[in-house]
Amino acid sequence: MHPRFTIAELEEHPLRQRLNNEFHARPPTPLQGPLLVSQLVFKRARSHVDEERANLTRLTQSQVCNAIESSEAHQMIDAGSFRLRWEMHTEFSTYTFFRPLPAGETLDPDATAFDAVHPDWLAAIPGKLIVATHVELRPTTELSPESVLAKLNPSGRQMVASQIADGNAWVFTDFKIDNGFSRFLVLDAGMTQRQAGRTVQRLVEIETYRMMALLGLPVAKEVSGWLFGAEKKLAELMDNIGQAHSPEDERMVLATLSKLAAEVEHSVARTTFRFGAANAYHGLVAQRIAELREIRIPGLPTIDEFMQRRLVPAMATCEAISRRQEELSGRVARNSQLLRTRVDIELERQNQELLSQMNRRARLQLRLQETVEGLSVVVLTYYGSQLVQYLAKGTKDLHHLSPDVLTAISIPVIAGVVAWGTHRMRKKLTAEEGGAH
Repeated sequence: MHPRFTIAELEEHPLRQRLNNEFHARPPTPLQGPLLVSQLVFKRARSHVDEERANLTRLTQSQVCNAIESSEAHQMIDAGSFRLRWEMHTEFSTYTFFRPLPAGETLDPDATAFDAVHPDWLAAIPGKLIVATHVELRPTTELSPESVLAKLNPSGRQMVASQIADGNAWVFTDFKIDNGFSRFLVLDAGMTQRQAGRTVQRLVEIETYRMMALLGLPVAKEVSGWLFGAEKKLAELMDNIGQAHSPEDERMVLATLSKLAAEVEHSVARTTFRFGAANAYHGLVAQRIAELREIRIPGLPTIDEFMQRRLVPAMATCEAISRRQEELSGRVARNSQLLRTRVDIELERQNQELLSQMNRRARLQLRLQETVEGLSVVVLTYYGSQLVQYLAKGTKDLHHLSPDVLTAISIPVIAGVVAWGTHRMRKKLTAEEGGAH
């Protein structure tokens, strides 16, 4: 029998446990009505993370708290009179408070689930408040859907309502901010505690992701006006290209086009994250709405219909502006390339003319050089004959020839030798130049 193998003997990937924990992070909290849920969402910078954790520590030190769940980006604290769930996301952090309600209690309009929390602690939360949501969970035995529908005023606020969770609950909201909070009323007609927890979590996430998605709309409106001017400027530059009559004109247009390209790329870099995040948040909103499994209540729009009418057009605007930016960037790049090609062709033509002029100068220099070489043969022949004449005069006693005769005889010989040597030297230099090329 071989020894039994255990998985502990295998080398484990360092991220295995962390990834598995992330998969199970932020589970829905089981809930049972009557209950009030208040969520605050703060958009904060990455530099505020340590300050945020320190503020949570001050809360646990200021009163008796039990940590139910705790991780790097998530905490669940039970303070007796309320529960707090803190979650840290990429751009924002959520503080969700849960407070049980006595059966039949009528809530004051200003009541919150965090009434027992000291105001100084709430004021110390880093970041800026972007979402504040109330969810009131009541059983239908305490508050019937019919009584809520009967109180709706046809000429008053537009109410959004539907049956959710396969008909086991009713939800009412108007997505408006009232006393600082957007509000949901959930009537439980038979949900389990976990089902109720998932339903409440989906509703607050719909509100949070809806507002985060809408952060892209002001950016889209701002970029829209700039895009119109940039597109008009590009069209004018294209007209200037057609009217350019000199390389200097083309270089001026190219410089202006390069500056426009830099502005477009700066705008794309500045807005890419915001538009991408808006698209991602919109996808999460649609997913959470689909998970509600809505059933229409006659005469009232569902949450999905409300989002289709209000949120989808805003997201379509962001998508259209993002697409226009990308298209403008592509057009500027193509036009810049065309203009650069045109400028390069003109530079090549000028270079060819310059080379032609250099070739003409080289041929002229060659002719001059050949002329100089002919004169050099004459000069060398003259000096060579003079040397022969001096030698002949110095040795006239050794021979019977006249120095003048010897000089005359040497002239053609010297001229031939000099011409032959010059020709060989030129031929050798020409051969070396050809081998170098």
